[in-house]
Amino acid sequence: MQIGEVSERTGLSLRTIRHYEDVGVVAPSERSLGGFRLYTEAEVRRLALVRRMRPLGFCLEDVRALLDVLERLPDTGGAWPETDEGTHEELVARLRKYWVQADARCEDLRRELSSAEEFARSLHGHLSQLLDAPVAGVKAVR
Repeated sequence: MQIGEVSERTGLSLRTIRHYEDVGVVAPSERSLGGFRLYTEAEVRRLALVRRMRPLGFCLEDVRALLDVLERLPDTGGAWPETDEGTHEELVARLRKYWVQADARCEDLRRELSSAEEFARSLHGHLSQLLDAPVAGVKAVR
């Protein structure tokens, strides 16, 4: 698919997708005869994963490293060759590290959201008090 469709499906701007190509996060699998970038479902999945990582504050190096880990691990239910058990354990440990970081950042975001919601409620309460307070010669309007 072309970059415009990828943009619609991932919610990323064309500029952001091109930036991710420039920094080596994802590259189009090929180009059309006219030079248009062409992406497969695999590249769309990579970009969607990157999009989900952004709010968690992962740097581009972490994004590339996590994508590498995920590509090297077998698909769900896939068999892992016995000769690669050490590699498998290392990849699982790296994946666990990113999971712990993501989980901790989600908790931080929950605390930030709670604080922001508390602030919004206080503004609502303040505004309600102002609107309910009688003003000389003016009717309260909501």
